[in-house]
Amino acid sequence: MKFQRILIGIDDSKFSENAAEYGFELAHAFKAHVGLVHITEPIVVPPINDPGMIGSMIPSLDINDPELINIQEEYASNLVDRTIEKYAGKLEVTRFNEFGSTADAIIDCIGKFNSDLVVLGTHSRTGLDRFFMGSIAEDVVRHSPVPVLVVPLKKADQ
Repeated sequence: MKFQRILIGIDDSKFSENAAEYGFELAHAFKAHVGLVHITEPIVVPPINDPGMIGSMIPSLDINDPELINIQEEYASNLVDRTIEKYAGKLEVTRFNEFGSTADAIIDCIGKFNSDLVVLGTHSRTGLDRFFMGSIAEDVVRHSPVPVLVVPLKKADQ
């Protein structure tokens, strides 16, 4: 089997960094085209109805605020740039800076990029952490139309 289009999901974590390293090593071995995807999840801020409970009025954030959106886009772009600079070498890389639910956006990018492999890191959560935080990698594995390589972080690196 030869992988020609490898989609690598990244965020700003050591888990993602480890997965990016694996994904790019595979891409170099197969001379594959890489899709590098970073997802920005929407910020959910509940409205504050009773300022007396907090002691002072806290301004609410507007998730559609252009300044906030620009900051998020610049952050994502810088993260993707750093990853490309560190690992890509001469590989062809397509960038995806998406906004939305992480697992759903990765699944969408699989189709957009026509991936034949997805590489993701895992935080290796268990128990209550996994129950409350969920598992993006697990959700992608369950819904992906292509193979997914989930790369755990070595115990020594945690």
